[in-house]
Amino acid sequence: MSIYRGLAMTVAGSDSGGGAGIQADLKTFAALRVFGTSALTAVTAQNSLGVQAIHDIPPEIIYEQMKSVLSDFSIGAVKTGMLGKTDAIGAVCRAVRDFSVHKLVVDPVMIAQSGDSLIQDDAVSAIKEELLPLATLVTPNVPEAERLSGLEVPDVEGMIAAASAIAGMGPQAVLVKGGHLEGDKVIDVLWTSGKPIKFESPRIDTENNHGTGCTLSAAIAAELAAGCELDLAVERGRAYLMMALERGFKPGKGYGPTGHAVTPDWVEKGE
Repeated sequence: MSIYRGLAMTVAGSDSGGGAGIQADLKTFAALRVFGTSALTAVTAQNSLGVQAIHDIPPEIIYEQMKSVLSDFSIGAVKTGMLGKTDAIGAVCRAVRDFSVHKLVVDPVMIAQSGDSLIQDDAVSAIKEELLPLATLVTPNVPEAERLSGLEVPDVEGMIAAASAIAGMGPQAVLVKGGHLEGDKVIDVLWTSGKPIKFESPRIDTENNHGTGCTLSAAIAAELAAGCELDLAVERGRAYLMMALERGFKPGKGYGPTGHAVTPDWVEKGE
């Protein structure tokens, strides 16, 4: 009997520092006992202080990576991360359609923790017009939600308005993450079936939070691949992220990563 609860794929950029991107996704899949596969979209020279260089993978190679895996493995869910250029987004959308990906989690990565931009302006339009209509779930943080929706998001009501606006672009559901807002609690808003669901948790005071967005979207994709319904996948993804944040550490001089090597109770119990 396999130790794995499902199979998932990450389509994302490489973080040479190991805390975000494809490295964080694969570590998250492994922690949740979901077998991870990958398609690389970019190689970054990156550490805890910032992004020093980016090399984009040609779109035809992105497509071929996805084709190789999706034509062979029974992938339960796919998540996307860094897609910096329009042609990369087009390649991903083509593969999603060609291989009938039914569970797609889109993390609309736009800005690194250090403030470095990871996406071109025209690629934002491509995400909105081409990728979001294919998504099961899109997971923007507050700055990303503002850029996608064109709305200011100063509070939870703003999160709900932005989530509703983004849902109008075609995804089945939207999770606006509230970590950028002030307060001793973090509130995330899931917009699904035309209504908001609020998730609340205590804020963990730490600077070791590099890659939290990648980790959360990967965890949700892993739980979808394991057969969970969306709301439970979001709940479990948030719970895993809280565990990882509590065990974050500082290997470099700047923001440290979360501690991915944690095993939630439901995984231990095989649920």
